[in-house]
Amino acid sequence: MKRIGFEGGFTYLGVLFAVVLLGVALAATGEVWHTSLRREKEKELLFVGSQFRQALQSYYQKSPGAKEYPQRLEDLVRDNRFPFPVHHLRRIYQDPMTLNTDWGLLRLEGRIVGVYSLSRDRPVKQGGFSPEYKAFEQQESYAGWVFLGVENVPAVQK
Repeated sequence: MKRIGFEGGFTYLGVLFAVVLLGVALAATGEVWHTSLRREKEKELLFVGSQFRQALQSYYQKSPGAKEYPQRLEDLVRDNRFPFPVHHLRRIYQDPMTLNTDWGLLRLEGRIVGVYSLSRDRPVKQGGFSPEYKAFEQQESYAGWVFLGVENVPAVQK
């Protein structure tokens, strides 16, 4: 005599187990993908920040007369202090972490000496920075990654 439906229960449990394993595997893959995406955004932030840093230094070094930093980020894109406008920066870059062009500005006597991301997320990268970015190590948020156009900043306001 053959039992009908007895083996069907094992098949059902096998399918449920397979679905659970697939869900766990997809969740792990999603986490790895998310971390990889954040690392790419961090690399982009380091690139964009270095562009701002170089533009601030260029603006300062090329100042006619007394050396000064810009009052607005737009002054880095189009510096009208010369007969023909100088472009220290191609455009105001988008912050890869917040996906907008709003940046935190570090000012000294009303002039911009540095920029930083407004993101409060904790960075994945916590060490292994190049010498000019050693201060970024162990920062609690991307806002701690300040890209300065000046070496020694006495007292700046965020």
